[in-house]
Amino acid sequence: MHLCSIDQAVEQVLARLPAHIHMGLPLGLGKPNAFVNALYARVRDLPERKLTIYTALSLGRPPLGDGLQRRFLEPFVERVFADYEELTYLADLRRDSLPSNIRVEQFFMQPGSLLHSESAQQDYVSSNYSHAARDINAKGLNLVAQLVAASPERPDHLSLACNPDITLDLRPMIEKRRAVGETILLLGQVHSELPYMPGASELAITDFDLLIDEPEQRRLFSTPNMPVNTQDHCIGLHASTLVRDGGTLQIGIGAMGDAVAAALLARQGDNEGYRALLAELDTGPWQALIEREGGLDTFAQGLYGCSEMFVNGLLALAEAGVVRRPADEQGVLIHGGFFLGPQAFYQRLREMPLAQRGQFAMTRISFINELYGQEDLKRRQRRDARFINTVFGMTLLGAAVADQLEDGRVLSGVGGQYNFVAQGHALEGGRSVLLLRSWREAGGEVTSNVFWTYGHCTIPRHLRDIVITEYGIADLRGQTDSEVIARLLAISDSRFQKGLMEQAKAAGKLAKDFQLDERYRDNTPERLEAIRVRHGRLFPEYPLGSDFTAEERDLLRALNWLKSKFKLSEVLELGKAALDAPAPEAYAAQLARMGLEQPQGLKEELYQRLLLAGLAATR
Repeated sequence: MHLCSIDQAVEQVLARLPAHIHMGLPLGLGKPNAFVNALYARVRDLPERKLTIYTALSLGRPPLGDGLQRRFLEPFVERVFADYEELTYLADLRRDSLPSNIRVEQFFMQPGSLLHSESAQQDYVSSNYSHAARDINAKGLNLVAQLVAASPERPDHLSLACNPDITLDLRPMIEKRRAVGETILLLGQVHSELPYMPGASELAITDFDLLIDEPEQRRLFSTPNMPVNTQDHCIGLHASTLVRDGGTLQIGIGAMGDAVAAALLARQGDNEGYRALLAELDTGPWQALIEREGGLDTFAQGLYGCSEMFVNGLLALAEAGVVRRPADEQGVLIHGGFFLGPQAFYQRLREMPLAQRGQFAMTRISFINELYGQEDLKRRQRRDARFINTVFGMTLLGAAVADQLEDGRVLSGVGGQYNFVAQGHALEGGRSVLLLRSWREAGGEVTSNVFWTYGHCTIPRHLRDIVITEYGIADLRGQTDSEVIARLLAISDSRFQKGLMEQAKAAGKLAKDFQLDERYRDNTPERLEAIRVRHGRLFPEYPLGSDFTAEERDLLRALNWLKSKFKLSEVLELGKAALDAPAPEAYAAQLARMGLEQPQGLKEELYQRLLLAGLAATR
């Protein structure tokens, strides 16, 4: 092990590795950005050298945009991300300006962030998370660089902490290649804010070839909790009814994952209110499924978490005693492959005693995402598993869309979704549950997320299982095509049911005389919104906490409403804003936060009127 500065580490890498450096970086949080930027800068100026970066989920601050968006984001981003060091290669990817001797191959992208980058789209690798280590190793990987955590209680070790996922799977492959004389370097840099996670994610200090002796002090990247709206809460409530006490849970990041966690917290902490709300949502059509696969009672045994991503929602469920079923004699409550979340999530982990942190076992992704290897143990641990994932589209025949647009551009990636769907089918008592918002609105146009056909699928229809929208549950496993169509129509938005039904009938996949039961014809946002008003406490906007101030929460609500209703660029260009806005005095604090309490000129007056309209519509 060689202790060195960042600049010395760059020199060591250049001296010890061939002309073409193949660098693997952990997905998400675990990238040593300062070292990566330093190496990138050096290779950029050395045309005789090449650098290929293999990674996923390259995290960057949200683009500030302009107009109202910029006025909202600029102070928030400065406060939350502070001195977080951006990745130089990410900025160049966004501009399609990577140097000719540097490439970046990713198997998962920050959702929607690189849709317009030709280089990112062309160098995307469609690969299951569980296959990433194999595929990267096959490319000639010769450098692994990542952030690590240190602890005074473990002076001879370092923890891979947030990212043991792929690194642990790579290690035996690396050792095999080293045995035949290849040079492959493992570089680490301690981050002072990174929680030390004991157990499988620990490596001896001597396992590192290069260790940067300057602990990183700058802010860790975080993902602030976003608001959970009525649509997402209803999806989470339906999903929570299928979670069986004593079973296994996997959920992901984002508003729908937070909604599932919130519903499970309500099931445990406010069971009477939870049941009353579900009665109003009318879960009668799925009562037999709920009784067979899940339940509405509080958790007597508790759950075990097995999730590629250890998310804030799982930690909240553990803190509330919902996740408390030990998976093994070590008392592990959650197995995770990587973590990423808000600053409060990292802080809660840092403040835990080391032994308590050991209940959240960070480990290799092959253990989490596959049944191969230790299969008997995994089957015992993962009883009654509910693998809950999100999609943005679903065909009426049961194919799911989660990663790619119809024109081929990649939004995010397959990640581990296929792995969990496959496990849902392979495990006795297991189910794959896909969450879907049945409709979306953008620029004033409302469209269905249930289609007759779509030009791409992430999960093929022969792996269809359970699909949940805000309107209910569709159990598709083992059903005929006509029954799959009928069940998905029953949980589709009523504004689109007639058109979808006609397409299915025209294709001969649905009987000409088929009629949708009356109970499914009132699938409307208005009905759900009325239920929300009557059960407000079970629809918290930020169930897992928030980084936004009270004024920012109001503003975010208003801006999202404006984005859904108007194409702001067109409004500004045409100078038309016939909005019945309230008086500025009604929202003085919110206008002050946006610097619009005293608008200067026609553009700022228009901004103020638009914002006031949004605030009034969403109060």
